[in-house]
Amino acid sequence: MRKPVSEFAALQPALAAAVGSLAILLGAFIFQAAGFAPCPMCLWQRWPHAIAIVIGILFFLMRLRPLALLGLFTMLVSAGLGLYHAGVEQKWWPGPSSCTGTGDALSGLSGADLLPGGAGDAGLVLCDEIVWDTWGLGITMAGWNFLFSLVFAALWFIAWKKLAKRA
Repeated sequence: MRKPVSEFAALQPALAAAVGSLAILLGAFIFQAAGFAPCPMCLWQRWPHAIAIVIGILFFLMRLRPLALLGLFTMLVSAGLGLYHAGVEQKWWPGPSSCTGTGDALSGLSGADLLPGGAGDAGLVLCDEIVWDTWGLGITMAGWNFLFSLVFAALWFIAWKKLAKRA
């Protein structure tokens, strides 16, 4: 006969995923404060982590099993955004013309506007340019977001399964 899973054991993976999302967000803000300005796609990737933190808090307070599925879905969205952005950075596929070097996204700017310190220099960051990668290995922040989001999704799934065994 199986021993029922304790309530705290069911909470641990979800809390780990939510704290992981918090760490990802804090890391993004630290990189931004260090001068690595985010592109629009980088900002998109922050939203699922913020949502996952709220879901984690609600899950801890209410222990509702559907919240674990919502956390799982949120991290799968985050992984998808991270993979898409990493692919755009690596030139595997085109990105949105609004934040890449393609299309007419830059058509309203003059050459002087695009120079650092130019009249139009408002911190223009293109989504298809790698601003940081891990020791030259090609794993960018978007790539790390993809990988960590998959881990967090797995943790949310484990929490969902453990909560089912509790009953």
